[in-house]
Amino acid sequence: MGARGNIGRLVLEQLLADGVPVRASARRPEPGWFAADLTDPASLRPAFDGMAQVFLYATHEGAPAVAEAVRAAGVERVVLMSSGSVLHPTSAGNPITERHREAEAAFAAQPGVELVPIRPLVLATNALGWAHPIREGGGLPLYRPDALTAPIHERDVAAVVSAALTGTPTPAMSGMLTGPARLTQREQVAAIGRAAARRIPVIELSRDAALEHFSRFMPGEEAEAVLRFLDDAAAGNSPATSTVEEALRRPATGFDQWAADHAPEFQDDQAMPTT
Repeated sequence: MGARGNIGRLVLEQLLADGVPVRASARRPEPGWFAADLTDPASLRPAFDGMAQVFLYATHEGAPAVAEAVRAAGVERVVLMSSGSVLHPTSAGNPITERHREAEAAFAAQPGVELVPIRPLVLATNALGWAHPIREGGGLPLYRPDALTAPIHERDVAAVVSAALTGTPTPAMSGMLTGPARLTQREQVAAIGRAAARRIPVIELSRDAALEHFSRFMPGEEAEAVLRFLDDAAAGNSPATSTVEEALRRPATGFDQWAADHAPEFQDDQAMPTT
């Protein structure tokens, strides 16, 4: 489900490349896809019917109804996009963490359904939120620019999902997934600058200014939750793990590669070369 999403489209691509029979669905489907909306339980049964396994992302509000639809359709395994924060001790109580925990619990409660949660801690695609101000060239506003995280490439997440769908799930597949090394936000911006061949000045935000900034794009409670994650990372509590390598038997992809893969999204005609 969500075959147009950052993760879903890559999972679909991998399964098709491997010759695995697969059904794709989206709210606005393409020809040959199923129309399915996680907020509309009536749309789910036709999409789930006859499927042994499902990959999806469910919010905590709709998770119980989706989980019931999964069970009623006879689905045997759910590979659920969740968050590494549910395994991260200092993230306990964060509203975003607890919503993921609630969604996992809804599926875990369904008898006869195997749950395989996929738990990336920090997605590298979060940096795509920087693309507009970077293209504008006026400076990138950041809260806690020296906070250390280990962002994971979405292709690595999709590879773990595909492995869970096509083989026997292992504990590592539901472990805390991260990139191979911790980087400050400044270092991530520098990697993007190198890939996009442009200068990217960083503007450090106070906490109040950051809360106001994030609240323009998300509800205030979520904005506060994001700042709490960054505060925790600034305290040194956001790890880099070996879980991707354990799950896939290859190293995790570094952020420099992610930046190179996404360089066009940070470029425009006014891009200036770095010095």
